[in-house]
Amino acid sequence: MTIQELVAKATGIALRQVGNTINLLNDGATVPFISRYRKEATGNLDEVQIQEIKEKNTYYTELSQRKETVQKTIEEQGKLTLELRKQIEECWDATMLEDLYLPYKPKRKTRAAKARENGLEPLATVIMLQQNRDIQLEAEKYINDNVKTVEEALQGARDIIAEMVSEDKESRDIVRESFARQAHITTKKVKGKDAEAEKYRDYLDRDEQLSRCPSHRFLAMMRAQNEGVINIHIAPQDPSRAIERIERHYVRLRNEAGEQVREAIADSYDRLIEPSIETEYINSSKEQADTEAIKVFNDNLRQLLLAAPLGPKRILAIDPGIRTGCKTVVLDAQGDLKHHTVIFPQQRKMEAESIVTDLVSKYKIEAIAVGNGTASRETESFVRAVVPQTPLFVVSEDGASVYSASKTARDEFPDQDVTVRGAVSIGRRLMDPLAELVKIDPKSIGVGQYQHDVDQNRLKDALNSTVESCVNLVGVNVNTASKHLLTYVSGLGPTLAQNIVDYRTANGAFSSRTELKKVPRLGAKAFEQCAGFLRIDGKNPLDNSAVHPESYHIVEKMAKDLGTTVKELINDGTKRKQIDIKKYVTEEVGLLTLNDIMKELEKPGRDPREHIEEFHFAEGISAIEDLVPGMELPGIVTNITAFGAFVDLGVHQDGLVHISQCSDRFVKDINEVLKLHQHVRVKVLEVDMARKRISLTMKGL
Repeated sequence: MTIQELVAKATGIALRQVGNTINLLNDGATVPFISRYRKEATGNLDEVQIQEIKEKNTYYTELSQRKETVQKTIEEQGKLTLELRKQIEECWDATMLEDLYLPYKPKRKTRAAKARENGLEPLATVIMLQQNRDIQLEAEKYINDNVKTVEEALQGARDIIAEMVSEDKESRDIVRESFARQAHITTKKVKGKDAEAEKYRDYLDRDEQLSRCPSHRFLAMMRAQNEGVINIHIAPQDPSRAIERIERHYVRLRNEAGEQVREAIADSYDRLIEPSIETEYINSSKEQADTEAIKVFNDNLRQLLLAAPLGPKRILAIDPGIRTGCKTVVLDAQGDLKHHTVIFPQQRKMEAESIVTDLVSKYKIEAIAVGNGTASRETESFVRAVVPQTPLFVVSEDGASVYSASKTARDEFPDQDVTVRGAVSIGRRLMDPLAELVKIDPKSIGVGQYQHDVDQNRLKDALNSTVESCVNLVGVNVNTASKHLLTYVSGLGPTLAQNIVDYRTANGAFSSRTELKKVPRLGAKAFEQCAGFLRIDGKNPLDNSAVHPESYHIVEKMAKDLGTTVKELINDGTKRKQIDIKKYVTEEVGLLTLNDIMKELEKPGRDPREHIEEFHFAEGISAIEDLVPGMELPGIVTNITAFGAFVDLGVHQDGLVHISQCSDRFVKDINEVLKLHQHVRVKVLEVDMARKRISLTMKGL
């Protein structure tokens, strides 16, 4: 099978669609570009499907390269038979390929290798044949300077047999099947780690079926093991059946030789096969848990990046603090810093009231952003009382400290300290969460589960793809966007993003998409990939839409056929209704693209994000001590995991709505009913003051 055929089979997507998609990817097209502007070629595949094709294509391409390496290594040993070559060529499973390679793989010094050096391989062969009745007598022939006794000779022969059994694909498949049916994961606390083990007490001395262990619990156990608190063991509860099946394969006679083989099989299972398959299962379980955790993080990050923006407004942003005061900044509608100060609502209340009132009046403040960190609740109450007429929004501070200390922040505000930068970030997040959050490493935003425990390369690739997807879904104003936002635009990257900013600084605002071609190193391919996602409010109204420049001629022809202009066509819905799009179908442009063009003409450059809503926490509830079981309270969803959602109640400690408590009906995926930053109503079930844990429910509400 070809790689394209394998990808089609693995994804369940038609071969033609897979082939065209892979060709576009190989030609340098990005996933957002293919999804948005090559629908005819892909058969209207979405970004998720295209990403899956991309990942599977990479997997099979790398596996193909691995197969070549395996074949070459075995061939260099002079052991590549026609049958083995055929098996390798037809193998498209990484585990199976490694099983085929295992007997020929260069090894470190093993017990079997030492036995072979001592000349015991012929004895092992005799024992495996199980025809010689007097094995003790046969073993005496192999006593030499390195092999002192008959038992040493037999032990060496058994070591060779054990390794041979462990490298046999059938033996390994038997044990894998046993693991698949009845593998249990058990944990045991490490001696002398009582204090460290306290935070992992839910995972100590566990014994459960591996298939029933959810990903978040597995990752927690792995973290505890990595910290030296527990030891994890994965194995079938009863290995006897697997051992018996291997024995049936190798033990042919009930004689002394057969007993030697049986003993070697038991040793092979305990010392070689089970530990090897256990490692496989730990790795595959970890990979599966990583996949689920990365999906949770991705879903949360997408929701966070696509959170409702307030838009270009004059903002008063406050980063709350008690001892050091509240860092307060004023931003204009473009997000530029106009003023900064510090207020002390608790220590110098009247002075703080005067400052806030004056700033709101002087700068004609349209909205207030308050960070959700320490003293957030107190600061919010104070500001609402001082300027009740001004809309106030509590903004997540996750990652703000990372940004304020970053090179990006230093470059933006070289003359300001980290506290001012952090407050600016809070204000800008209210105006446009996407534009501000792209400046922060996604891992630092804190909306996942066990993000530091998963494969960091996989996590980075997945999160970058999500950021890229969100940026291109919304579109970017090329004349106001930061370098960091432009970096994620299809076809650009850091270098071209910087070149665009440099060109803009030197020549002023871009007047058309065509002018982008003057940017150094932004060639035809990069222009093709990025142009449709960049917005320019210029002479041509299509430049401020998602219509790609390659399709401008279609819109111009539509307008000409109606005897009007493109601008009038956009503004006049009655004229658009007169268009028969079937007249504009060509070999290159189909109805899918034409329908997209018509939707864009209806609402050019429309922001797909929702509108932001103001939120109020419950009055008189500002600390965990104020909570009582049975209370019904408003809250904001701050994080979503596989096992539940965390909700901010305004008490400095998020509560948990377990997945079983998020709805009156059964919920398999919590994303079905909840999303990040959603305003919810919850009831307090339990307050654990010792562990600072709040249990919540949404049932019956």
